[in-house]
Amino acid sequence: MDPVGLQLGNKNLWSCLVRLLTKDPEWLNAKMKFFLPNMDLDSRNETLDPEQRVILQLNKLHVQGSATWQSFIHCVCMQLEVPLDLEVLLLSTFGSDDGFTSQLGAEEKSQPESQLHHGLKRPHQSCGSSPRRKQCRTQLELAKKYLQLLRTSAQQRYRSRIPGSGQPHAFHQVYVPPILRRATASLDTPEGAMMGDLKVEDGTDVSISDLFNTRVNKGPRVTVLLGKAGMGKTTLAHRLCQKWAEGHLDCFQALFLFEFRQLNLITRFLTLSQLLFDLYLSPESDHDAVFQYLEKNADQVLLIFDGLDEALQPRGPDSPGPVLTLFSRLCHGTLLPGCRVMATSRPGKLPACLPAEAAMVHMLGFDGPRVEEYVNHFFSAQPSREGALVELQTNGRLRSLCAVPALCQVACLCLHHLLPDHAPGQSVALLPTMTQLYVQMVRALSPPGRLPTTSLLDLGEVALRGLETGKVIFYAEDIAPPLIAFGATHSLLTSFCVRTGPGHQETGYAFTHLSLQEFLAALHLMASPKVNKDTLTQYVTLHSRWVQRTKARLGLSDHLPTFLAGLASCTCRPFLSHLAQGSEDCVGAKQAAVVQVLKKLATRKLTGPKVVQLCHCVDETQEPELASLTAQSLPYQLPFHNFQLTCTDLATLTNILEHREAPIHLDFDGCPLEPHCPEALVGCRQIENLSFKSRKCGDAFAEALSRSLPTMGRLQMLGLAGSKITARGISHLVKALPLCPQLEEVSFRDNQLSDQVVLNIVEVLPHLPRLRKLDLSSNSICVSTLLCLARVAVTCPTVKMLQAREADLIFLLSPPTETTAELQRSPDLQESDSQRKGAQSRSLTLRLQKCQLQVHDAEALIALLQEGPQLEEVDLSGNQLEDEGCRLMAEAASQLRIARKLDLSDNGLSVTGVHCVLRAVSACWTLAELHISLQHKTVVFMFAQGPEEQEGPQERAAFLDSLMLQMPSELPLSSRRMRLTHCGLQAKHLEQLCEALGGSCHLGHLHLDFSGNALGDEGAARLAQLLPGLGALQSLNLSENGLSLDAVLGLARCFSTLQWLFHLDISFESQHILLRGDKTGRDIWATGSLPDFPAGAEFLGFRQRCIPRSLCLSECPLEPPSLTRLCATLKDCPGPLELQLSCVFLSDQSLETLLDCLPQLPQLSLLQLSQTGLSPKSPFLLANTLSLCPRVKKVDLRSLHHATLHFRSNEEQEGVCCGRFTGCSLSQEHVESLCWLLSKCKDLSQVDLSANLLGDSGLRCLLECLPKVPISGSLDLSHNSVSQESALYLVETLPSCPRVREASVNLGSEQSFRIHFSREDQAGKTLRLSECSFRPEHVSRLATGLSQSLQLTELTLTQCCLGQKQLAILLSLMGRPAGLFNLR
Repeated sequence: MDPVGLQLGNKNLWSCLVRLLTKDPEWLNAKMKFFLPNMDLDSRNETLDPEQRVILQLNKLHVQGSATWQSFIHCVCMQLEVPLDLEVLLLSTFGSDDGFTSQLGAEEKSQPESQLHHGLKRPHQSCGSSPRRKQCRTQLELAKKYLQLLRTSAQQRYRSRIPGSGQPHAFHQVYVPPILRRATASLDTPEGAMMGDLKVEDGTDVSISDLFNTRVNKGPRVTVLLGKAGMGKTTLAHRLCQKWAEGHLDCFQALFLFEFRQLNLITRFLTLSQLLFDLYLSPESDHDAVFQYLEKNADQVLLIFDGLDEALQPRGPDSPGPVLTLFSRLCHGTLLPGCRVMATSRPGKLPACLPAEAAMVHMLGFDGPRVEEYVNHFFSAQPSREGALVELQTNGRLRSLCAVPALCQVACLCLHHLLPDHAPGQSVALLPTMTQLYVQMVRALSPPGRLPTTSLLDLGEVALRGLETGKVIFYAEDIAPPLIAFGATHSLLTSFCVRTGPGHQETGYAFTHLSLQEFLAALHLMASPKVNKDTLTQYVTLHSRWVQRTKARLGLSDHLPTFLAGLASCTCRPFLSHLAQGSEDCVGAKQAAVVQVLKKLATRKLTGPKVVQLCHCVDETQEPELASLTAQSLPYQLPFHNFQLTCTDLATLTNILEHREAPIHLDFDGCPLEPHCPEALVGCRQIENLSFKSRKCGDAFAEALSRSLPTMGRLQMLGLAGSKITARGISHLVKALPLCPQLEEVSFRDNQLSDQVVLNIVEVLPHLPRLRKLDLSSNSICVSTLLCLARVAVTCPTVKMLQAREADLIFLLSPPTETTAELQRSPDLQESDSQRKGAQSRSLTLRLQKCQLQVHDAEALIALLQEGPQLEEVDLSGNQLEDEGCRLMAEAASQLRIARKLDLSDNGLSVTGVHCVLRAVSACWTLAELHISLQHKTVVFMFAQGPEEQEGPQERAAFLDSLMLQMPSELPLSSRRMRLTHCGLQAKHLEQLCEALGGSCHLGHLHLDFSGNALGDEGAARLAQLLPGLGALQSLNLSENGLSLDAVLGLARCFSTLQWLFHLDISFESQHILLRGDKTGRDIWATGSLPDFPAGAEFLGFRQRCIPRSLCLSECPLEPPSLTRLCATLKDCPGPLELQLSCVFLSDQSLETLLDCLPQLPQLSLLQLSQTGLSPKSPFLLANTLSLCPRVKKVDLRSLHHATLHFRSNEEQEGVCCGRFTGCSLSQEHVESLCWLLSKCKDLSQVDLSANLLGDSGLRCLLECLPKVPISGSLDLSHNSVSQESALYLVETLPSCPRVREASVNLGSEQSFRIHFSREDQAGKTLRLSECSFRPEHVSRLATGLSQSLQLTELTLTQCCLGQKQLAILLSLMGRPAGLFNLR
């Protein structure tokens, strides 16, 4: 009997336990590995007999403490076949704290260390100080010994595991590598580490050995392995360690594997040697020598850090924790430079410490072949293997769940449990959701016919407590011994050694997977009587994955809401009721509460990540009503941007969309997608628009998409942009597209497609009858391919536009519309009609901009287009056609039947080429406008558009054809514009230009625009000589040609040399010079018919006599010499002539000069000075003109800024004249001079002096001079600031003015003062006074004046403030008037 057995005090019980365990040494080894994960089972125990080995192992378990010993005893009773009486004794004696004697604890402390820890690895010494070397060992020998110890330790750790109760042998042995894809991402900033920024390359699978193949030989070499929960990141990390221990990764001498969930427990500062030797494995001696060897051979050292997303940052992202600081220095090469570092992480925000050049690798789970491989390995030679494969192949929902490796393992375990007892097809019916997979897994791991309800709920409570506190590692004091035994027995818990420092190690426990911890927590929330439904609903939330961009650490409860939703399914109610021990009503209430929360969430506006999580939750409930509500509430445009989506996500979304009636648009932009993801969309008829934009999408993705497209019966728009697709992938899509005749838009933008691939794509155009747009932009095709595409556009009857500009390449199509009657006709007739209509009505627009086309390409294009349909527009701008290519296109313009526009801009056209283009288009009858600007690189041809354009394409084509057949003399006259602007034209170019333009002048009324050139004075003079040879122009623009004032004034001679010139508009400072013909005459010619006037030359003479010519000269310094020269130039101009002048200020000398020249211009009909400042003397100069120039019939001066003189024609007889001087600041001092000048007029009809500054004194002076002025019409003195004094003086003056017939005064707001005259003495007079506000002292003067007006026949006093007393006095003094007397 060993000392432990003696101290336990029960010899028989101890002997029974030893004999029991001797029968199953493998089971005991597995439990030793679980409870003592750092134990060396084989190093020194192989020579002992079985019973002695069992006793030794029991001693090691016993010294770990009561918790470990009690948990082990519970495992014995749970898993082994123990007689009932022995089980009772074991649990009562060893399974409680009373059975664990305090004496043993005292003895344990007294035992020597070698005996206590026999079989354990050597405790680690701190590396803070280097120990003395005990022997003369070389550094190499020490290092080799440590490296062998490192490899042996790893081999022991990954020795074959023993399956738990009810588990197949392959449960812990199956490994199928998941899909790995390299990704390129910029990690220069923390934001660059987001999953949305990664560009994953499809079709480039990465093997385990490829993970570390890099061309970088110096500096840090870092690989980050990214994958969602359950993808197998931790499994792959341990697989690498196991492969290295087996000698496969021979490129590394040393491999260290750390888990951040354990490293997070370290709070003190660590050196690298402490990390390697204190926390992993310590050398037997001379730590410094071993560490120096590792530094020298750093390129053969691999450090793996699992769970980077779990790295805690308690001091914030700018002040990371000690372990993260160490990790950062390793990544950047400041520690152990040259070593390899690999980290695993969930997608989300990665720490900023990662270098920008870190290699990113995605774990994308399983595709179909990998799922089958896993199932084959799992079931190996078992008879249920074929049945499991059949079940997976026939059930799409279970197959999509198995895309996640962790769920695939759970599914296989469930099938292993269910297949023997169920008929084919019934097993998968029990596994429709992820939640029910876990439910069946719990059943499979439980003893047959017995579900440990209490233990499950208690373990679930531990799991929930861990999620709430962020805890994933538990110690013996955190979990009761029976629960540890329960978790170990049913493979729900795993154990490992936790080291936090030298000599500090402890056994830690964790759930086998985080999702299992979440599931057990959900079980506790749903079934435990400790949790009410109000508390439960607080856990039903949706977490946006975009939050991961800012969170330093990801949450631990991502799947908890999903599991709660799955447990709310009616299918799970019996299971939950059993766990709740019959409380079915309580379970039902909780399930209803969860469903109610999901209904509220379904009606909210959610982001893409929350939509996906909501779909998972709703799909887990298996509630059709809830699924329908969710599907109908989804927006018409549903975007998913910059977060990772799995095949399971899309399968779940498809399941929800099956309950939707309305169509939906799905947009996946920047979302990393697995290659087989499109298979999840098979049969989804609700999708109307589907677009993907991701560098991850490649040939495998395209192949999967091609299988899904024909099943989407409502799909109208397909977009696949920014991918890595090649010819192989496109070939699958090209075969699939004709099976989708309902497609209206297809986009393959930015896919780096080759020329042949692009040509293969356009071959499907005739097979897509409803297609309206095909986008092939950003695919880098050559010119020859572009010409082939142009041929496709010409020959395909549905193409209406081909647009290519640099990277852009777009086909726009116009599918034919057929009426019901046409659809009922025979197919042959339908096809014939369709071809005939296409030939008659089709119009093609061709835009090949910035495509590097050259002269030979233009020749090929012309030959191609001549055989094509009617062309609406041809745009070849931005190419390299140069002069010759532009000439060829211009010559072919008349043959190409272009209806609207030909654009040859930015093609290297020179001044010489301009002449060639002008000659080439001289024979084009349909040309309406040509605009050439060499400075702006513009060459645009516009073609005629008449009423026939409104009749449709068919009639328009017929009209253009008829123009081609007519002779030039038979063509209707039309307007044509030739704009040669900013071409650097000089005087030497004009003769050749006019010669080239000569042919165009006979085709219609020509508008010429030479603005923005360099003609100068010489060019203006030369052009004036050449213009008569160009025939009748409609306009000529010479703006911005650097003309001097002399040259500008010289253009006025053109009035006498050009019969078509009627208007000359000049703005000298802005160099705006425009010569225009008569618009009315042009319209008459354009109509093709003449009014009822004499024809021929007589009509032309009539036009010249009736339509005035006008010269508008503005922004010009009008000095006397210039005005003299201008008037001399205009002397021979045919009339009538209107002269409009404008300048900042016109001096009195200039105005006198201008007025003196008026007699030299007998044809002048109007002289206007607008917006021109005039001096105060100008009213007198203009007034004097009325007498000096008999032809002046009206002078109008306003505000000293606007003056107009109207002249009589030579045929008109002399007549009355008018003078208007308003707002000229005239005062009393000017009255006598003005009246003297006006008195010289023979017949002055009207004089308007309103709005001046006469006042009462000025008005009095004017009234005194009035008898001398021969006014026969009216005199307006309104708004001159007069008072009642002026009204009284008017009354007093009336008797001395016999020709006054009426006077009216209003001193109110109207401020009017008007006097009307007659040519002869007037017998009766009318006087109207309004609002004069006479005071009492004015009554006597008013009465006196009125009484002296014996000829007053009508008197009206309106609102003059005369009271009854004043009226009585007025009437008594003035006597009775001769006529009407009104008082108002």
